[in-house]
Parts: sequence; C-alpha cells; structure tokens
Amino acid sequence: MPSTRNVLDEARHLVQTRLADLDEERKRLERALAELGGKFVKRAPGRPRGSSNAKPAGTSTAPRRRKRRGGTRADQAVNLITKEPGISASDVAKQMKIKPNYLYRVLGDLEKEGRVKKDGRQYYPAG
Repeated sequence: MPSTRNVLDEARHLVQTRLADLDEERKRLERALAELGGKFVKRAPGRPRGSSNAKPAGTSTAPRRRKRRGGTRADQAVNLITKEPGISASDVAKQMKIKPNYLYRVLGDLEKEGRVKKDGRQYYPAG
C-alpha cells in the first residue's frame, strides 16, 4: 500500500499540472478572441457576469449626491429637542423619519459636544 504522503504529493502535482494546462488554454483563447476582433474585458473577482467597469455614454464620472434638506441630522435633532424639550429619542427619530439606531449615535455625539442633555430617556436643549 502506498504511503499517504506519496498519494497527497501525487494528487497535488496532478492538480497543479491541470491548472497550468487550463491557464495556457485560457491565454490561447484570449489571443484568438483578440485576433477575431472581440473585446476581452477582465472582470474583478466576484463581479456578476455581464457587468463591466464601463459607464454608459452621457454619464458623468462624479458620484451622485442627494440634496440636503435643512441641515445635518444633528442640527435637525437639536431643533426638534429645542421645540419639544423632554422628547424621547424614538419620537425624534419618528419625526425625522429615520431609524432610532442611527439617531442614538447622533444624540450621543450631541451630548459629548454639549448641545443637548439627557435625563433618563428624555432629551433637553443644553444651556
């Protein structure tokens, strides 16, 4: 019976040889495609088939940005807390139409900056 090590080494060698053969075949096919006038687009790993880095004609290279509505989230939260002292974070989030999880982060930063104060579950304007 052959040793396990020899079997594993032989299997490794067979796989490496097959991969080298496939790589050579891929290169030959890419050259053939180029000679036929086809365009070879190399995709990044994990990218779905049919997608490419090319952008449709008429699109700009700058990323799209949304217009801001009435200042930052922090400013909006401070304005609501000023209008309704003692308001809860969940009520602020409902009025701002955002998720409370995000708002808790914003409110924590506002507390550190000294713009709002928290008493239990209620928020008050600082000052």
